Amino acid sequence: MISHKLIIAEKPSVAQSIASVLGATQKQDGYMEGNGYLVSWCVGHLVELVHADQYDEKYAKWNYGDLPIIPDDWKYTVASGKQKQFKILKDLMHDDRVSSIVCATDAGREGELIFRFVYHQAHCKKPIERLWISSMEDSAIAKGFENLRPGQEYEKLYASALCRAQADWLVGINATRLFSVLYNATLNVGRVQSPTLAMLVQRHLQIANFQKEKYFHAHIDCDGIDAISGKITERSEAERIQTACHGGQAVVTAITKEQKTVNPPKLYDLTTLQREANRLYGFTAQQTLDYTQSLYEKKLVTYPRTDSNYITDDMTDSTVEIITEIFSLFPFANAANVAINIKNLVNNSKVTDHHAIIPTMEITKADLDSIPATEKSILTLISMRLLCAVSEKHSYEAVTATFDCSGYAFTAKGKTTLQDGWKSIETAYKNTVKTAKDNTAVQNKADNALPPLLEQQVFDEIGSSVSEHFTNPPKSYTEDTLLSAMENADSPDVELHKDAEKKGLGTPATRAAVIEKLVTSGFMERKNKQLLPTEKGINLIAILPDTIKSAKLTAEWENALTEIAQGRKAADDFMNGITAMVKELVQTHTSATNEGKALFQTERICVGKCPRCGSNVYEGKKNFYCSNKECSFTMWKNDKFFSSKKKELTARIAETLLNSGKILVKGLYSEKKDTKYDAYILLADTGGKYVNYKLEFLKRRK
Repeated sequence: MISHKLIIAEKPSVAQSIASVLGATQKQDGYMEGNGYLVSWCVGHLVELVHADQYDEKYAKWNYGDLPIIPDDWKYTVASGKQKQFKILKDLMHDDRVSSIVCATDAGREGELIFRFVYHQAHCKKPIERLWISSMEDSAIAKGFENLRPGQEYEKLYASALCRAQADWLVGINATRLFSVLYNATLNVGRVQSPTLAMLVQRHLQIANFQKEKYFHAHIDCDGIDAISGKITERSEAERIQTACHGGQAVVTAITKEQKTVNPPKLYDLTTLQREANRLYGFTAQQTLDYTQSLYEKKLVTYPRTDSNYITDDMTDSTVEIITEIFSLFPFANAANVAINIKNLVNNSKVTDHHAIIPTMEITKADLDSIPATEKSILTLISMRLLCAVSEKHSYEAVTATFDCSGYAFTAKGKTTLQDGWKSIETAYKNTVKTAKDNTAVQNKADNALPPLLEQQVFDEIGSSVSEHFTNPPKSYTEDTLLSAMENADSPDVELHKDAEKKGLGTPATRAAVIEKLVTSGFMERKNKQLLPTEKGINLIAILPDTIKSAKLTAEWENALTEIAQGRKAADDFMNGITAMVKELVQTHTSATNEGKALFQTERICVGKCPRCGSNVYEGKKNFYCSNKECSFTMWKNDKFFSSKKKELTARIAETLLNSGKILVKGLYSEKKDTKYDAYILLADTGGKYVNYKLEFLKRRK
């Protein structure tokens, strides 16, 4: 019997690319076969942690007394609707032909988790090898299979992924249930999403509470040079200076010149790419990730979920070749005069799991016009950044001139470009993106050089004026600035030094999903490019303790996960800390505050009296429920009795049933006869787990 390797990718498209390179061309049900290989895929997360009620049926209801829920032994299950593909993988893993398993899921923390969950759920014991690549090019795949690594080398990475999953489960399940029960509202709490929401709310409150202050500047016009005074708090003082200077004489008292350089930007990691795409195109972080992932699977760019801005020295020659090809592919590149400084990009010590995002040589073979416009925008952006990164420095001379007029000091500033360098490429690129109005504004801002000036130079008959200004509140977060704040969570409003350790909220791979979850959960909303907390989000943060909403604390947890992956921290220590925090949370918060209760009080609609205990029955999101917590009476809106007849249990129907015991409903559907009919529906409650209903047909007239 020929020994086979079973290769498990994350997606069918990736599996097909791998199979093509390896010669596994025979299509089977759920996998491909050939040349000693079986190639299959996971379809994302095939196996997941079970819901709380799988540990004990009592957890199906949310009760404070059951908290905290901390499993002794974690349980896993196959994701709903994915049983078929899991069975295919399990059967392949136990196939006698298979001697070893190659983990070919995405080369990162979550990819490792996806594979390991399937591997352990299938009770597989066969040896694991790891494919670790940053490009889907055929040559990269082939080279990756020549250098497969033992699976044991990635045990620590799996440990960090498992800690992340279990920590999110513990915090999410316990904190969500705790605060939902205390405040009688569905309040989704998450280890990363809650601190992210807290930053949004904090910024919202800063803006709401901002008190703008008026201030003034006095100006003098020296033959077209606008020289400005310092900030003046009173209009009368500014006008007094204006009057004193008008028609008078101004003297240049000092001229300072300073040559400055701006180094080329680094290559894109995922977060900086997402931020730039949001600024230029308005793409959300999730959209940018999706577009870049699609380009990766089309073999046009390297692996997107990276936090590195550099390449390794072994990539030097191939990257120079890619750069050379880019000049002929994109019109904006023709305007550039680039001396390729490839050394700017190379730093082995700054590349851990994956190098920076760059185009691949496949772009020279692809029909770029056939690529969706959104993906082409991202591909062009990545290509532009590569050219900028290898270009010369941008240099300019900054000039500051100080004037004296009637004993008052005024300042004029300007700058002159000495060498465009990488800015010429960026400008040429942005000219293809921005509108004519935008370009004019950029040009006017750039053309602000001062005319030649000499110290003690005199200007006569000068003009003067006063301008009014107001202090500005902080700006609302955009996708761009929120990503930056998440990345630099220890100091969200400060760009950290390039060598500073980033502890950030989430990872480049997860931040987009966190933002989307806040939107879909109703805690945050998008207004144009702004990200704003909703009233629900503001109220949630108001009642959460610092242990849950502290950006600094959560960033430290995320940093701990990185240390686990690097072998510098024990997984047990991290999980013990999370468990202790969850226990303390439940023990500390035993009741809702009166202020908090007021935030979540909603007007409940009473539809009738409970036939079992006589208490009020209220309408919920999915049901009509008895207000007596000891009573189990519930009328579900999606009850099969109604759905099978293509009717919904509405508030009107529920109210009539509770008050009158029956209601005439027209247009009921008969599946047996494929017709519609009219009949009375009767409430026939027997006191069991589910409420029963009966039909009473209309009497036919003789």
